[in-house]
Amino acid sequence: MQDFNKGYNPIEDYGQIGNLKTVALVSMDGSIDFMCYPTFDSPTVFSKILDSDKGGSFSITPQIEEYKTKQLYLPDTAVLLTRFFSEEGIAELTDYMPLTDGHTKMSNAIVREVKSVRGNITYSVKCNPAFDYAQAEHNCKLQDNIVTFTAHNEEQTSMRLMADVTLQVKENFGYAEFTLKESEVAYLIFECGKEQNATPDPVDAYKETTKFETINYWRNWSKKSTYKGRWKESVNRSAITLKLLTSSEHGSMVAAPTFSLPETLQGSRNWDYRYTWIRDAAFTMYAFLRLGYTDEATAFLKWIHDRCTDDKLYLMYAIDGSHDLKESELSHLEGYKKSLPVRIGNAAQDQLQIDIYGELIDTIYIYNKQHSAVTYEFWETIVKQIEMVIENWQKADHGIWEIRNIEKEFLHSRLMCWVAMDRAIKIADHRSFPYPKEQWNDIRTEIYLDIYHNFWNDKVGAWVQYKGSDNVDASVLLMSLMHFISPHEPRWLSTLNVVERELGLDVLLYRYRNGIDKFDGLEGEEGTFNMCSFWFIEAMAKSGQVTKALDSFEKMNGYANHLGLFAEQISHKAEHLGNFPQAFTHLALISAALEIDKQLDRL
Repeated sequence: MQDFNKGYNPIEDYGQIGNLKTVALVSMDGSIDFMCYPTFDSPTVFSKILDSDKGGSFSITPQIEEYKTKQLYLPDTAVLLTRFFSEEGIAELTDYMPLTDGHTKMSNAIVREVKSVRGNITYSVKCNPAFDYAQAEHNCKLQDNIVTFTAHNEEQTSMRLMADVTLQVKENFGYAEFTLKESEVAYLIFECGKEQNATPDPVDAYKETTKFETINYWRNWSKKSTYKGRWKESVNRSAITLKLLTSSEHGSMVAAPTFSLPETLQGSRNWDYRYTWIRDAAFTMYAFLRLGYTDEATAFLKWIHDRCTDDKLYLMYAIDGSHDLKESELSHLEGYKKSLPVRIGNAAQDQLQIDIYGELIDTIYIYNKQHSAVTYEFWETIVKQIEMVIENWQKADHGIWEIRNIEKEFLHSRLMCWVAMDRAIKIADHRSFPYPKEQWNDIRTEIYLDIYHNFWNDKVGAWVQYKGSDNVDASVLLMSLMHFISPHEPRWLSTLNVVERELGLDVLLYRYRNGIDKFDGLEGEEGTFNMCSFWFIEAMAKSGQVTKALDSFEKMNGYANHLGLFAEQISHKAEHLGNFPQAFTHLALISAALEIDKQLDRL
């Protein structure tokens, strides 16, 4: 029997570090197994998580027997500690990507601080990048104790490894073996290549100041949160996770930093999430606004304003705002635990997903209401989007779940068309902007009545996934969260019960369960969706089931990994599935925490 697990760590056994340009995933055994360079959506430099042999990694391993490891973040930061415990001693690895207030001008770098906490410990280092999705060969040169890697690709990508211990080149990778006495510290830095050193000792330039600057950056950012309620640690960790997925240069953000981590092991549901979905980003900015992080929302709205001035608003973009995201397969990679295919790009970019206007305009509405008034110039771009809603709201589309084989009149898409109309009307009335009041109000009413009557199924006792369906979909939960329906409406309470009965698995929730292989055209099952679980918890809290929501929230938090991070899905064995960490899960966690906290204060 083939061992699919050989060479692979569980998805949940990783921590994330980053510098608001890109991120790296660090395993519990001290190996950096994933990083794109120089940006979130660039080709990988390390991708061992997708091919344990070819993918490339950067490992630091203490040579001690039978060690156990633990990982933690320094409080309120993205500085990650990996600690190794054995009878022989304790080793500590601190990983971070430097950030300061002037971080946009800093080069990409990973700083790895190694310390022998107890005992004299020998360490083995192997830095083996695999450029351009492990497709490009590279040269490896050692000079002045700096190992330079130059890829044989079109860009001639160059990276370098520096250290204050002796480096070697072995079989075309950087290598070191050194011993640190108790309390001694060594530094290894992996950064973008340079023709010449910027300082006489580039290692000292990093190790003397960047750790404290980075810690201060993150703690100063965390202090900006206005949230003072329960689960502050979980909420703050989720906020930092979302921040790490946000581009400081552009203001856009990725749905997740990874691609092709499978939704089912050895299955084909493997997608690239390293792009900016209008839906995901809008929801994230909504979460940032609720926590008081207005700078991020302002930067995103500037980015989206530039997109809205184009002839068409696409449902997803590259970080820089381009939208050529052609999907292809990397057949030379075996995939995480041999889950094929490994895809980059995303063909869903060409789909019709009408719901994106609702999520976007809802965020603009909150921004205008709670932070800063939108300009009339911005209002004119909103009017263009509303015209698209008016033209398309009755159409079938591919929906929030990006169903590839069919188009339907999905409830969620119709709901978000109502949200777009409703929020645009409220912005216009609040600011006294000109708009065709009678027409917009009539269309808002028409959409409302269509949803209320034509998506209700008496036999099921719930609002269903699409017109004519006999199945519920977890996205129905947004009917209450988006204030379409009273959380105490009898039909709504009945829908909640049906969702729990048909989609629930304890506190976990499937997004849909209507003959998966027949409905969405893809083979195999998938895990429960963490985002949907938090939606359900928030909906319960709104509907007065506060104690049940509280208990469920605590249970759901128990599915987070050791650092409080979530992937997209959870398997039957409580394993994390899908791309990691996923923004949608963390913003749904924040929203659920805020709602339960508010309801508990009212008791």
